[in-house]
Amino acid sequence: MQHLNSTLEMVRRCHVFGNSRAELNSKEPDWLDGPTANFWHRLPRPIIGLSPMDGITDAAFREIIARHGCPDVIFTEFTHVHELTEGHPRAFDALCYTELQRPIVAQLYGNSPERFYQAAHIVCALGFDGIDINMGCPSKTVASAGSGAGLIRTPELALSILASTRQGILDWAAGQALSAAGIPQSVVDCIHFSNAKWGRPDISRRIIPVSVKTRLGYDTIMMQEWGACLSQGNPDLITVHGRTLTQLYRGEANWEAIAQVCPILHARGILVLGNGDIRSPRDAVRRIRESGVDGILIGRAAWGNPWIFQHTAQIRQAVIQETDLRDVQGLPSLTDRFRLMVEHAQWFEHMFGQKRFFCMRKHLTRYCTGFPSAASLRASMNRVSSAKDMHYLLDDVLKSHSAHFDDAAFFHPNQLGGCGTNRAGMTPTHS
Repeated sequence: MQHLNSTLEMVRRCHVFGNSRAELNSKEPDWLDGPTANFWHRLPRPIIGLSPMDGITDAAFREIIARHGCPDVIFTEFTHVHELTEGHPRAFDALCYTELQRPIVAQLYGNSPERFYQAAHIVCALGFDGIDINMGCPSKTVASAGSGAGLIRTPELALSILASTRQGILDWAAGQALSAAGIPQSVVDCIHFSNAKWGRPDISRRIIPVSVKTRLGYDTIMMQEWGACLSQGNPDLITVHGRTLTQLYRGEANWEAIAQVCPILHARGILVLGNGDIRSPRDAVRRIRESGVDGILIGRAAWGNPWIFQHTAQIRQAVIQETDLRDVQGLPSLTDRFRLMVEHAQWFEHMFGQKRFFCMRKHLTRYCTGFPSAASLRASMNRVSSAKDMHYLLDDVLKSHSAHFDDAAFFHPNQLGGCGTNRAGMTPTHS
């Protein structure tokens, strides 16, 4: 209790003595009026986006979501700033993307302002549309190290990380060389390799927005105080998951607490997204109406069901017109579902190679539900080792249901498809 009281006192100090958003903006350099790229203000309302999920929102999953769901914005899985600034291959794998995924936001986590400063340069150099700082991961390993939701207990460090990230973006946009930011040449080479591989040889220098994803509190709800503190760091947007750290994912998300912080953040010009227990388009409409958020992020409901984002226009219309959401189409046919599984698997192999196909299995099992023999097929999916093997297996299942793949079912990653749009009217970042 003593620790909680001291934390609350630190939060209140941040709220009372922190600079206002207008004051912070007035101190920014004159060249800030140049090429800014805050896509958040160009997105339609309410915003319907894909939530970052560790181990799930990899590049192949995001590609499938972009092609078959078309959310307004997409987040990567979180990446540790230490791994990124040291050039770890895992970090650069997590941050690969295609142009179809725009607007695309890189989520970072860690506890070092200096590393966030460097990581901001790297993310900008990779051409991302925004940076999101994870202050909500409840994992014991992450939080106990003072990262993720652990930052709720150290508000001054959280604000320092926000400031360092913002400064890194500003210095990058002003023309600072990566080496001048202390980034080693080996990491610079990784950046150039990634950009060349994914068709981004020339990245323009621009100011991108910074956002935060957090929780209601550490072991008790304190979102109003915590939100007021975070607002002093001048984030463009805050996503609030409706649980505390100690709740993990137990119980129901508390959307009343999310609603209570919205006026505080809106008064400071900060957009608010809600997150937690959005299982259907109807849930999305209800939560947006009840809470007054600017939009929502959908997480696990999209895992194995990218089609949930095809209802974005219906959700938006129902919220704006204050009508009920009707005639929401369910999952597609078994043939179409299996065809997408093949496409997803082939994108995974294209991006990460067949040797890592075992990481794809968790995605495949999520598609196998709601039809006869789904349980046995899930078991089989946990043993497949390539997209081709999976294709033959699915074809056998379809034959048992008196159906089959057509010739177009075997997708090739160099084919274009999907919604084919930049969801915020984004223009490519190439110079």
